[in-house]
Amino acid sequence: MNFSLFFVRSTWVSLALTMALPSSIAILPSLASAATPPKPPNPSSRVQVPDYLNPNPNPLQFPTKPEEVKIQGTVPISLAQALELAKRNNQDLQIAILQVERSRSAVRESQAALFPTVGIDSSLTNSGNAFTSNSSQASTSFNGSAQLNYNLYNSGNRQATIQAAEEQLRVDELNVESQSLTISLNVTTQYYNLQQADEEVRINRSAVENAQASLRDTQAREQAGVGTRFDVLQSQVNLANAQQLLVNAISRQQIARRQLATLLSLSQSVDISAADPVQLVGLWQPTLEETIVRAFQNRPELQQQLAQRNINEQQRRQALSQLGPQISLAGNYNLRDRFDDSVSINDSYSVGIQGNLNLFDGGAARARADQSRANIAIAETQFASQRDLIRFDVEQFYSQLQSNLDNVQTSTVALNQAREALNLARLRFQAGVGTQTEVIAAENDLTTAEGNRVTAILDYNRALANLQRSVTFRGSR
Repeated sequence: MNFSLFFVRSTWVSLALTMALPSSIAILPSLASAATPPKPPNPSSRVQVPDYLNPNPNPLQFPTKPEEVKIQGTVPISLAQALELAKRNNQDLQIAILQVERSRSAVRESQAALFPTVGIDSSLTNSGNAFTSNSSQASTSFNGSAQLNYNLYNSGNRQATIQAAEEQLRVDELNVESQSLTISLNVTTQYYNLQQADEEVRINRSAVENAQASLRDTQAREQAGVGTRFDVLQSQVNLANAQQLLVNAISRQQIARRQLATLLSLSQSVDISAADPVQLVGLWQPTLEETIVRAFQNRPELQQQLAQRNINEQQRRQALSQLGPQISLAGNYNLRDRFDDSVSINDSYSVGIQGNLNLFDGGAARARADQSRANIAIAETQFASQRDLIRFDVEQFYSQLQSNLDNVQTSTVALNQAREALNLARLRFQAGVGTQTEVIAAENDLTTAEGNRVTAILDYNRALANLQRSVTFRGSR
């Protein structure tokens, strides 16, 4: 059903329309600052990173010569520097930030419906008879018009569209935060993997040195006539095994370095190593229950599900608004003039209100509303599923944190005992009351104890990083 009311006169009328981690934890550096629209940070507060670590600014760079990809040197970097490089260079994070800018523009587009639209049309025409030389028959005329339209009422469609766009912007902003936290966790975990690979090389190199010392001792004893060929063979086998383990550890170290370099999108000609020492990075003070509650409050994934539910609700309102009345205001001004005709300019205007009510659409609008209602239920179910998964993550990493802290203490005691046992085994062997087998066993025990301690410390750090990611300290917003 359509209805309209117009007032028309032959004169000009001017129309005017007047139409917002807990301080008790040793928090690792994070990328969460990228969750808000990018702002120039304070240079004095940023982590300093050498420029030569940054990749070529041309994303389409394609090396064609071996010297362009040859590693020129190894640069030690800290975890803080690695996180800063990831924030600068990660393509997924850059895409997420661009999606925020796109959604921000979409909000401005939806808000344009709050204002009237104004347009101007004009034409200048010369017309005449093409088959006669009588120039008096030719004439030039001008036509111009100005239109103004404003949607006075559309049953809530306009406001629902704006709110849906604002909620989508929030979803994308939360996605930037989630991407930042995920990148931070991945870089942190990979950095710990590199630390472990470095420590494995150190431990296995120390094991080779111990095996070489034992071999020299057994060879000297054999030459002195107080040792046996069997002891020498045992030492040689032990040395060969230690050398093989060292070679494998060096290979894993190279792989770990390249994995982190790839994750950070570094320059093609630079390799990196871990500059930070292997040590506990902090203690987690809150209880398990406090940690779970904080995770529920802070996780961006839960906020995303709520925002998605709100988007579906606004889409439901948009669908139902098509069944309500639509009222708009329209104004038009026309100006006509034919030159050299001794007639003054003609003008006219019209102002009117138009209304529309869709009486029957075959059920299409309500079907779209039902789809949105189903999407709301899906978002609510996904919220519940995400909440349960977050609780499981917190409980899992909290348990791992406690067990790994106990393992650190146990492995430290075992390492001291292994060192003492190796010294005693060598003294016994040199005194002739022990065997080379005991020395070799003690050396292997020391190597295992050193590896266990490094593993316990890094497993603790990994669990702490995962727990911090699960809680997601977002600060005040």
